[in-house]
Amino acid sequence: MKYILVTGGVISGIGKGIIASSIGTILKSCGLRVTAIKIDPYINIDAGTFSPYEHGEVFVLNDGGEVDLDLGNYERFLDISLYKDNNITTGKIYQHVINKERHGDYLGKTVQVVPHITDAVQEWVMNQAKVPVDDDRKEPQICVIELGGTIGDIEGMPFVEAFRQFQFKAKRENFCNIHVSLVPQPNATGEQKTKPTQNSVRALRGLGLSPDLIVCRSAKPIEMAVKEKISMFCHVEPEQVIFIHDVSSTYRVPILLEEQGIIKYFKQRLNLPIDDQPSDLLMKWKKMADRYERLLKVCSIALVGKYTKLSDCYASVFKALEHSALAINHKLDLMYIDSTELERSTEAENSVKYHQAWHKLCKADGILVPGGFGIRGTEGKLQAISWARTKKKPFLGVCLGMQLAVVEFARNCLNWKDANSTEFDPDTKNPVVSSDFFFSLHMFCEHVSFVKKGQHISINLFFVVYSGKLYGDAMFVEERHRHRYEVNPELTHCFEEKGLKFVGHDTEGNRMEIIELENHPYFVGVQFHPEFSSRPMKPSPPYLGLLLAATGTLNAYLQRGCKLSP
Repeated sequence: MKYILVTGGVISGIGKGIIASSIGTILKSCGLRVTAIKIDPYINIDAGTFSPYEHGEVFVLNDGGEVDLDLGNYERFLDISLYKDNNITTGKIYQHVINKERHGDYLGKTVQVVPHITDAVQEWVMNQAKVPVDDDRKEPQICVIELGGTIGDIEGMPFVEAFRQFQFKAKRENFCNIHVSLVPQPNATGEQKTKPTQNSVRALRGLGLSPDLIVCRSAKPIEMAVKEKISMFCHVEPEQVIFIHDVSSTYRVPILLEEQGIIKYFKQRLNLPIDDQPSDLLMKWKKMADRYERLLKVCSIALVGKYTKLSDCYASVFKALEHSALAINHKLDLMYIDSTELERSTEAENSVKYHQAWHKLCKADGILVPGGFGIRGTEGKLQAISWARTKKKPFLGVCLGMQLAVVEFARNCLNWKDANSTEFDPDTKNPVVSSDFFFSLHMFCEHVSFVKKGQHISINLFFVVYSGKLYGDAMFVEERHRHRYEVNPELTHCFEEKGLKFVGHDTEGNRMEIIELENHPYFVGVQFHPEFSSRPMKPSPPYLGLLLAATGTLNAYLQRGCKLSP
């Protein structure tokens, strides 16, 4: 097993996740089996209870794990399926050690950060690195480990110490450290500054780790003189300094790394049995990156949500839309609309915001209402859904978006004016969406995990019985879920009589999974989260359908015998 540790300096959010994913992609293109681990130094057990504004979206894995969004990057880049134990947190490590102490495993010894916490980190990494993540179920050969935060953070110190020890346990030929740093360029001088990187590398060395590669992030391409200066002051060869400037697409990053000789370096440094040149896989990435940058046609999608101030809150949704747009040779123009700004209360308080939001919604080619929790902004989402239904505008509702589509249809087509979800109105006389059905149906399910705070439920893959056109000829599909409320199965016949068809459900026929509206170009809702399964070369069918309908090519696409399902 070869281990590649990716650390970061100067600032957080510098792009370690994309760098780690790109390195994994390059090594996989050389025929190696690659896995990935993300370490988050926070004390939370997992990301399940985070506000999206804290660390971005909560990514859901096949085993129901609620993890950091970087694991989504790993899965998309490497086309693998990770597990919740591929996301290590301080909370998990301390909980593991404390449970062992309570069990008496330490035989009365004083339990300390060194060696017990650091040993637990090393043991966890070695065990998880062996878990197969590819479809062939073979043991990985390379494990890319991303250490979250920045070098010098107090909460990350135990992990840095763990890897200081681990480099000797694994041996030099099996362990490599890549340090990602920032090269800022102040507007006042226009000069690229190397001092932050020098200080960051010095701090890393002071903690016992020496970088084998220094990846320098910058807004613009870095000059050769800067590279030589970093090489000299950071005690590495010029070939060990890699530049990654801001690019139009993350698909370009693996290409930039490969062009700077990273394959040859890894082959020598880790004694890898690979050729100096990448395989066809990386060539496909290059063609995809080239095609992305040459796109001329644009498709605009309005994302109506409540966490629109930070794009990472909907990272997987954006990527799923981007994958689908690329598949039909269109550039994506994603317009974020705060759903509260579509509500009548905003018109009274700030009419400019209200009309700007509606202008964006009206000019969009398609509308997407993603998942979420809580009542804030729901009336604005209902307004957007109603507009999409009545104006025949292509629409996709995901999780809460599907539930609100059902609520909107009940109010305006079935004339149930007080129809609602019990999440927002526990006393509604027409609970078309409720948590009661979920608990009665799934208390027995071994994959359901209950969390007291918020009482939400995380579920892993579930089979969905399908009878529509979205997934082609497939009778069953597997998708990831994360929800607590569901459509009332006792009322579905009322909706179907008016044209809202429930074409997907669970194997027992109780959980409503997919809706399609008759006599509409594309009005689809899904209870699951298809964005978590989307891949750059295998777009998600619901998202691909939305983009095709938004560009007016869905019917022609299907008439040619093409399928939305990959």
